Amino acid sequence: MDSERWNRLHPGEKPRVPYVTEMLADAPGVLVAASDYLKTLPNTVSKWMPRHLASLGTDGFGRSEGRSSLRDFFEVDSRFITLATLHELFADGKIEKSVVDKAIKDLGINTEKPNPITC
Repeated sequence: MDSERWNRLHPGEKPRVPYVTEMLADAPGVLVAASDYLKTLPNTVSKWMPRHLASLGTDGFGRSEGRSSLRDFFEVDSRFITLATLHELFADGKIEKSVVDKAIKDLGINTEKPNPITC
């Protein structure tokens, strides 16, 4: 936000690049964030990402089961992090759809499960 403010106040000078943009500019692969909090938390920095950020989070409240159950319910466990990563690679044209389809099957992901944010 400091870079944005500085750029706004100094329109004729070379724009500053936000730190997170600079640090991830040459990072290989895709960007995926997973949080035990609302996915809006990682989304707050997504505008400074050098490319798309896939965010996963526990978008709900009142679920007091263990962390493992919470992550499974809100689709933010290791299986869904893997799926999000593969989906981003597919969207970038780096892997074939068949790889994503195989992962869904191998990871035992129910594609017809109700959306957890509407339950």
